[in-house]
Amino acid sequence: MSSQFGQLFRIATWGESHGGGVGVVVDGCPPLLDLEEADIQKDLDRRRPGQSDIVTPRKESDRCRILSGVFQGKTLGTPIAILVQNEDARPEAYSEMETAFRPSHADFTYQEKYGVRNWQGGGRASARETIGRVAAAAVAKKALRELAPSLEIVAYVKSVHELTAEVDPSAVTMEEVERNSVRCPDEAAAARMIDLIKRTRADGDSLGGVVECVMRGVPAGLGEPVFDKLEADLAKAMMSLPATKGFEIGSGFSGTRLTGSQHNDAFEMREGRVHTRTNRSGGVQGGISNGEDILLRIAFKPTATIARKQHTVTTAGGEIDLAARGRHDPCVLPRAVPIVEAMAALALCDHALRQRAQCRR
Repeated sequence: MSSQFGQLFRIATWGESHGGGVGVVVDGCPPLLDLEEADIQKDLDRRRPGQSDIVTPRKESDRCRILSGVFQGKTLGTPIAILVQNEDARPEAYSEMETAFRPSHADFTYQEKYGVRNWQGGGRASARETIGRVAAAAVAKKALRELAPSLEIVAYVKSVHELTAEVDPSAVTMEEVERNSVRCPDEAAAARMIDLIKRTRADGDSLGGVVECVMRGVPAGLGEPVFDKLEADLAKAMMSLPATKGFEIGSGFSGTRLTGSQHNDAFEMREGRVHTRTNRSGGVQGGISNGEDILLRIAFKPTATIARKQHTVTTAGGEIDLAARGRHDPCVLPRAVPIVEAMAALALCDHALRQRAQCRR
């Protein structure tokens, strides 16, 4: 099973949802970066469960420990191992799943692929695996402050079910995103989203939606022209997240309704350098960043674990009705926001190091 991401800035996550803990090993981090556990903890706190009444009630402090790769507050250039212990694991809540395949989960496919699976909360398929990604991204952000000092990455909830927010990607701030529990900077839309999530949870159901992510201050020249196009690696990064079902960059699918003359981004000189008048390309052309804002949209399906009874089959071929007893998010969008930011940072850090290595700038 591959649990690695990146070429020069490489991460390998490990651990199961209801095992002893989860974590990550980061390899390829430059030496002499300031790094301590508090730098990682602030990002983990945004991802952790139990932080509001519209997410899973699982109580985890998600306190991180740096086990290697850092000495006297500086990175050594050697592998950085980070551990987060599980504190509120309840594997007994999943006992029925030992012999039953939950609808739209990875239970059946894992069983078919490996012939064995950890049925306690989904094992590696659990969103708890993303702790390692967020921890690694905190390290990546330290490197990016030197590699791309003007870079900003801000993600936010763009839509929940049929409710859509009005957000200006060029101006939205992290402070605006963090003002409410759904992480939507449009306060009026956020209030409606929170109410809808609460009503849906009370009804035993779940919701999906879209997270939008803007990367401002990305230097031109990141990415490769063929297989490792920047948008291809960003797509891989985002689509590797649990519950993702769609990815767009720039105009995305809506661009198919335009003509070439309408869609093309004309170049102009502004503030002493080349810019585009519009940004339908989403900051990437020919697989390489052009210096404009990179704008992504990621679709997340409704949470598969719901309280309603659903029809399924057992490992023995029987048919039963099954209702989930485990704790779950009625909508993954609020906690997905920092995870989307994390994957963006990991992809950009890897490409920034590759650009420096190949082109010496």
